Amino acid sequence: MVELMLAGLLVAAAVALIWALRRGSVPGEVGMVRAELARLSDAMSRQGADEREVRGDLGRVRELVEGLRAGADARVRAEAPVWEAVRRLEAVLAGGGARGRAGENLLDEALSHLPPGMLIRDFSVGGRRVEFALALPDGRRLPVDSKWTAVRELAALEAEEDAGSREALLRRVEDEVARRAREVRSYLDSSLTTPFAVACVPDSAFSACRKAHADAFVDGVVIVPYSSALPVLLTLYVLASRYGGASDVRDCLAEIESVLSAMEQTLEHKVARASTMLANAAQDWRTQVGRARGALARARVGPEDMVASSGEIGSVVHLAPGSDVVEGGARGG
Repeated sequence: MVELMLAGLLVAAAVALIWALRRGSVPGEVGMVRAELARLSDAMSRQGADEREVRGDLGRVRELVEGLRAGADARVRAEAPVWEAVRRLEAVLAGGGARGRAGENLLDEALSHLPPGMLIRDFSVGGRRVEFALALPDGRRLPVDSKWTAVRELAALEAEEDAGSREALLRRVEDEVARRAREVRSYLDSSLTTPFAVACVPDSAFSACRKAHADAFVDGVVIVPYSSALPVLLTLYVLASRYGGASDVRDCLAEIESVLSAMEQTLEHKVARASTMLANAAQDWRTQVGRARGALARARVGPEDMVASSGEIGSVVHLAPGSDVVEGGARGG
């Protein structure tokens, strides 16, 4: 662009010089036009030199960049076996425990933004420890467990290009996630926790799951990816806080109904039987007491009284045998 402008100015100066010469202008004007032409010519020559220098510098920079790129490619090719060996060594030395701690760290970082007192670490349920739990207002806990799973299958899935092999790897990943999710149901306790727990898994493993979500839900477990752990947990927290009481009331009513049924059965089978036995025992007691009173009445009456009142006693015995004899004997005495 600058070259075009300088060339235009130079052409204009040349035209002005020719026109001044033809017009027969004064020598001062011709000198001024020639000086301007010389200045423009010098400027164009300097511009050309600068451009040549810039082009040379750009060429040298391009050569340096190509050299750096070639060196970087060579370094990557040379370091690839080393990194592969490092990964194998990490898998042997670190094992699943280190990867599991990495998942716990990710989840801890996501849950660290919760209000104080809402997050509980190392919550114990039935002798088993779960890494995290959310404290609900009613005193219950929402168990949250980290499951860093299917690492080898996910690495193989990333490198696999065959459609059939990828489908088989996806099924293996889902089976592994479902197996680890079943472990989380052991943290459920109706007296301490919510009816459901949360299993957090890597995002790539979560995206491979289809049927595992339904299977885990039957066991009372919700599968959540690490990247969405915080919003999903807050949603479940609100639902459990607002609607958890209704399920508790239903459970209490069902328990009361079972207790009433047991009390009714006890009343029908044991209390009624016991009352019948008490009635029979009372009747037996009345009979025995009657006999005892009759014996006392006979003991109080002497032989002479027996002769004097033999007619009366005989009539009484004749009219009312059994218990009436007791009363007649008592009156005769």
